[in-house]
Amino acid sequence: MSFRVSSVPPEIARQVRETLKSPQYGHPAHVEVARGYGPCRSCLRTFVTGRDKRTLFTFNPFAAGVPAPGPVFIHADECTPFEGEGFPPALRDLPLLFEPVNGSGAPIERVRPDPHAVEQVIAALFSRTDVAAIVVRNAEAGCFIAKVERAGANTALPILL
Repeated sequence: MSFRVSSVPPEIARQVRETLKSPQYGHPAHVEVARGYGPCRSCLRTFVTGRDKRTLFTFNPFAAGVPAPGPVFIHADECTPFEGEGFPPALRDLPLLFEPVNGSGAPIERVRPDPHAVEQVIAALFSRTDVAAIVVRNAEAGCFIAKVERAGANTALPILL
């Protein structure tokens, strides 16, 4: 199963770093030295606790339909957005929750993937016709991490990514 993973759009990350505000809500962004692993919602790598500077801001991955704003972190300094193939290696061992959504962006169910079977879980979810995309969340905090889509898919989902 071929798929692509995307997170906070680069334009939103750039605006947050420049203005120190959430572009979607105008809420102030907060910069601090990382006190946890994150991950960064741009490059999809974990933070080095006590060393990396990160920016916390309010982000809603949905452009319309299902509002789901929440806190997310990005590196305080510019980082290269994840554009690799497959599932980001830095996310594999984090506590993940997959939330397959339908064409309207509404959640269908929640699945906690085994870190050694992430691709198999994605393939099984995408074998279903009611699944348009998969929202990846942190299973501990519940916050948005990324979105998974079928490769080549051009879904009309109301998701910003």
